[in-house]
Amino acid sequence: MEIENTLTNLTPSCDKINRVMGLQKITKADIEGFNEAERESLGDITNQALKHLKGEERDDFLNKIEPIITPATNEQIWEYNHLVIGRAIAKLMGQYGSMPTKYAIAYETGLSRQTVAKHLTGYKTHPQYLAEMEQFKYMVPKILATICKLAYDGDIRAARLYFEIVGATNQQQTKTVINEQNNNYIQINNTILSQENLNRLSKEQLYQIERIVREK
Repeated sequence: MEIENTLTNLTPSCDKINRVMGLQKITKADIEGFNEAERESLGDITNQALKHLKGEERDDFLNKIEPIITPATNEQIWEYNHLVIGRAIAKLMGQYGSMPTKYAIAYETGLSRQTVAKHLTGYKTHPQYLAEMEQFKYMVPKILATICKLAYDGDIRAARLYFEIVGATNQQQTKTVINEQNNNYIQINNTILSQENLNRLSKEQLYQIERIVREK
C-alpha cells in the first residue's frame, strides 16, 4: 500500500519533468510549480545528459536549459571546459610536438569547435580565470621565502634566482658588480658578499659565483 502511494505521488512529478524536458527551450516560468524534489530530479537529469552529450548536441542542450542554469552550475561548466581543454592541449602537444588545432582539441575533448574557440578567446577575462590567477599570486611570497631560505643556506642557484626575481619585481635589471677600488667584495644588486663571506664558501660555491660574474 505504501509503495502504491509512493508511485502515485511520483507519477505526476515524472510527467511534469518529461513535459518540461520535451520543450524546445526551458524557462524559469516552466518550472515555477516544481517542488524541491522535482527540481533536484530535473537537475540530475540535465547533469546526466551533459555527461553523455558531445559536440554541437551538447551546445544545443545547454542552449535549451540556459534560462534555468544556476550561476554555480555555469561556473562548473566553465571549469570543466577549462580543465579538459588544458589537458587536451598538453596531451596533443606531447604527442605531436606542436600546438594542436581547435578541431583537434574539440575531437579530443568532446566539445564543439565553437565552444573551444569561444573558451580560448575569452578565458583571460573570465572571473574564474582571474580568481585562479589571484590564487597563484597569493603563493608568490611563500615561494619567494622558500627560495630565499635555500639561498641563505648556500644554494647559489637559488641565490641567483632570488636576485633575478627581486630585480624583476623592482623593474630593475639584475647586475653583478665587482668593486674596482679594492676588489674585496662582490655586490649583487643591494647584497654584498664580503671577503669574509667568500672565505667561508666551498670551492664549488666559489666556482658558481665566478660563473655568475662572468655571465653578467
